[in-house]
Amino acid sequence: MIRLLILVCSAAALIATGCARKESYSSLPEAKVSKALLTAKGRPNIVIILADDFGMGNIHAHFPENKIATPYLDRFSGESMRFTNAHSASAVCTPTRYGLLTGRYAWRTRLQEWVLGCYEPPLIAAGRLTLPGFLSKNGYATACIGKWHLGWNWQGSQPSVMDERTNIHRTKQWDYTKPVLNGPTTRGFDYYFGTDVPNMPPFTFIENDRVVEQPTSKFVHVPNDGRSLPIQFDGNPMAPDWEFDQILPAITRKAVDYIHDQATREEPFFLYFPMTSPHTPIVPSTRFKGKSGISLVADFVMETDWSAGQVIQALEEAGIAEDTLVIFTSDNGHLPTEWNELVDAGHFPSGPYRGRKTDIWEGGHRVPFMIRWPGRIKAGAVSDDVLSLNDIFATCSELLGVKLPPDAGEDSISFLTTALGESYQPHRDHVVSHSVGGEFAYMEGPWKVVFRNETKDRNQSRGKPRIVELYNLQSDIDESDNRYETEPEIAERLSQNLRKVIARGTSREGPDQSNDAEVVLDVTQMLRWAPSLEKSELSR
Repeated sequence: MIRLLILVCSAAALIATGCARKESYSSLPEAKVSKALLTAKGRPNIVIILADDFGMGNIHAHFPENKIATPYLDRFSGESMRFTNAHSASAVCTPTRYGLLTGRYAWRTRLQEWVLGCYEPPLIAAGRLTLPGFLSKNGYATACIGKWHLGWNWQGSQPSVMDERTNIHRTKQWDYTKPVLNGPTTRGFDYYFGTDVPNMPPFTFIENDRVVEQPTSKFVHVPNDGRSLPIQFDGNPMAPDWEFDQILPAITRKAVDYIHDQATREEPFFLYFPMTSPHTPIVPSTRFKGKSGISLVADFVMETDWSAGQVIQALEEAGIAEDTLVIFTSDNGHLPTEWNELVDAGHFPSGPYRGRKTDIWEGGHRVPFMIRWPGRIKAGAVSDDVLSLNDIFATCSELLGVKLPPDAGEDSISFLTTALGESYQPHRDHVVSHSVGGEFAYMEGPWKVVFRNETKDRNQSRGKPRIVELYNLQSDIDESDNRYETEPEIAERLSQNLRKVIARGTSREGPDQSNDAEVVLDVTQMLRWAPSLEKSELSR
């Protein structure tokens, strides 16, 4: 039996010059893997490791001039096929996680900007088919270990609701002795362990639908302590003796143990490992603190490399590495914390790209993406095929030979034949990107059209026309030469194609689908939570 498919997620990178070390596809051997062979050997297990805020430039093997050592991911890169043109669905956490697990852009939901705040309700609708739900229906054991950040229904004297006031629920009272409703175990996962969001309350672990240790203590904000936790959470619930620097080691141990346990079982399994690093709080454990010689963030990047390496090594120790397909990527670009310290040290977290986490520029959403399957995917191969993290869902569907219904994975297109070397044609012709402020970008071929807000402050931009810009990424990788005035026909063509993708409710061929709310492109949206469209409205 093919024992394991791993999708390990972190930020995919090009070399420091901005040009991929691309091996000609013509030099790759024709892949011999087919659906029939997969069926004959059994369905693979699947593991997704998603690093959090891990920038394009952070894998040393891809950017040798950069300064942070990443020995585990360097080795993994040499054993993998690398996609240099991979994109997260958004430049921030929640929307990308939604896209990865549903195969649908999160801007099709009511959430039009930012992320979910603490205690906000689920973003994934109860009836929506998810990747873990799909795999569960096809005989997989499924587990999520790590950061969720897709919402729950916490129980209290008031309901958990979508509120325009970010993190306003922190001021309300919640009953932590009761089950936390409508979380991961109701969205396709058999098992969950982790922290909802490491930098938001409650500061405690959750297992399945229960708080592991009651948060009877209170968080005390310490200014300038390096953790980068906001003062607004001062006094919020925290488990006694809670140690922020033990979150990553704890979930890493859980993931390793899960692999060893599942390797002894007959049924295939799916492990989704959304890491909590190097996202804030910036808390490298003792063995990594000071190891980089640069900054706490650099230390935390090194611990992120170690954590991913432990999961990969667990496959080898369990004797299932040879039957494993592995992908590593990130949820968005590198976090802004200690950015100047890194650059001053000669480390460029976004590589040659403009921007970082939250931005509509490439540094915000272009991520590392590596896939390994010994004997089936050529180690060291490089592809510049444009890819979205949404595409993982459809890829798993094709791998199992089970077709997705039209109303599931609406923006997911399989890249399986590309990875296997069976096709050298692009598996998709465009990708849509989204920023923290609700801005849009549409990339097709070398061209990228951007609809950006008037200012970085989305509140100051609300209701104002967006500024349209055009870039040729083939000749202008750092997006410094706006071609909108000189190439208006190209800008208009791409803009109209983006409008069609929005209006159709899907990126795939087949029947049109629907968005959950009106999606505004030409002006900055007025609300974080757009009003829901009723079916009667959608049918007009």
